[in-house]
Amino acid sequence: MLCYLLPVLLAVQALAVLEVQVPDLPVVALYGMEATLNCSFSHAAPFNLSAVSVFWQLTDTKRTVHSYWGGQDQLEDQGESFANRTSLYASQLGAGNASLLLKGVRVADEGSYTCFVRVETHGSASLLLQVAAPYSKPLVTLAPDSNLRPGEEVALTCVAHGGYPEVDVLWQDGHGRNLTDNVTTSLVANEEGLFNVRSVLTVALEPNSTYSCRLANPLLGEEGHASVTITGQNMVFPPVALWVTVGLAVCLLGLLIALAAVCHRKIKESCEEARAAMTPLKS
Repeated sequence: MLCYLLPVLLAVQALAVLEVQVPDLPVVALYGMEATLNCSFSHAAPFNLSAVSVFWQLTDTKRTVHSYWGGQDQLEDQGESFANRTSLYASQLGAGNASLLLKGVRVADEGSYTCFVRVETHGSASLLLQVAAPYSKPLVTLAPDSNLRPGEEVALTCVAHGGYPEVDVLWQDGHGRNLTDNVTTSLVANEEGLFNVRSVLTVALEPNSTYSCRLANPLLGEEGHASVTITGQNMVFPPVALWVTVGLAVCLLGLLIALAAVCHRKIKESCEEARAAMTPLKS
């Protein structure tokens, strides 16, 4: 008889196991906004909400994010950084929704979260929360911005502020070619954990050249770009070329003066010879 009942008991036990589901892909939340960490569970038999227990915690540190049992929130052990920032969709618990609403997302919230649910039996699953913040519109400046000379090295600086995570900076010329040499990029985090980026490109100037700076956020994609165009009007001749030009002009002027003097002397001599030739005729 037992050999017939055992498969049935095992099947009933399998049906009683609580299945907890969370997204396979990371949840991307915008800094300062609300984020929903989806968690659902399925239970074979009807249940009373007072029998439902939901626990959210950080997977690595086991710190409590939110707790619910006995038909109400139980927040005595909640981490201080999550105070007044979390809630469940209590009215949807009966439908198997144990999702967590997280308000005012911070960079420090990034990480793995585990959803525990118990209704007679229990189950759990973990998901990853990633935080993203758009950078400000990049700004490109040129130093020096005057007295530019062809072939001279200058520094093009691209800056943007308040973004997350670390951004990729791409420099291109006017033909869309990537410029990877002589580029120095630095990121500095502020008190909120957001990054300020500063990228410097050193180039030898060419007339009528364009350089652009593009930002690529690994979570939000391309955020924006800025460019600067250096025209021929911004550039002057180098001192050597200037002095060579002046020297040539002086030499040419001297040559013209000498030529004029020679011509004047030749004309004068011709006139004197003509007068001398005409004097015997008069006598």
